[in-house]
Amino acid sequence: MGARRIEVLRGISMEIAHNEAVFLSGASGAGKTTLLYTLAGLERPESGTVEFEGRRLYSGSSTTQARLRNEKMGFIFQGYFLLPELTALENVLLPAMIAGGRARRGDAEESLAAVGLGDRMQHLPAELSGGEQQRVAIARALTNNPDIIFADEPTGNLDSKTGDAIIDLLLNLTRERNKTLLVVTHDARLAARGDRQLHIKDGVLQQGQLNS
Repeated sequence: MGARRIEVLRGISMEIAHNEAVFLSGASGAGKTTLLYTLAGLERPESGTVEFEGRRLYSGSSTTQARLRNEKMGFIFQGYFLLPELTALENVLLPAMIAGGRARRGDAEESLAAVGLGDRMQHLPAELSGGEQQRVAIARALTNNPDIIFADEPTGNLDSKTGDAIIDLLLNLTRERNKTLLVVTHDARLAARGDRQLHIKDGVLQQGQLNS
């Protein structure tokens, strides 16, 4: 920030195992989202390395990195990021269309049915509730059959009942499909739902704990 240097993440070392559901908690400004974006290939670190399935994530070209994210990673954001002029089905088809391959309509329909929106495929985002829009975002993240799902405050804009249902859905779908899951949340109660809980404070990763 101008002449002032802000170190967001400090000395972090961590591993996430295949099929593991990890929840990362911490106060606002602690570095949760920056860490998530760094691990997901969206925020290049100034030092250190990020390895994904044995490969250095930031060693290739930007095109290679984008292809890896599209094929191997799914993203769920607090703000949904649905295109308002597209139907739920069309929003879910976007990752395949961006990849330049043939949009797999059947896969998109299956993903929407899996999140309970089989009868809402032709609705625009404005015609859906916040919880339904987040379900569309989950279906979109799953459609390309990624190895890992990154979720940044997926319940932040939802009431507690709807938020609990979204976390239930995320955990059930990723476990059924043998996906790895990393969820960022400020809610300690939700963070206890995964296989393991990590906590970040002032850019430093605290000792993690296994959840029963």
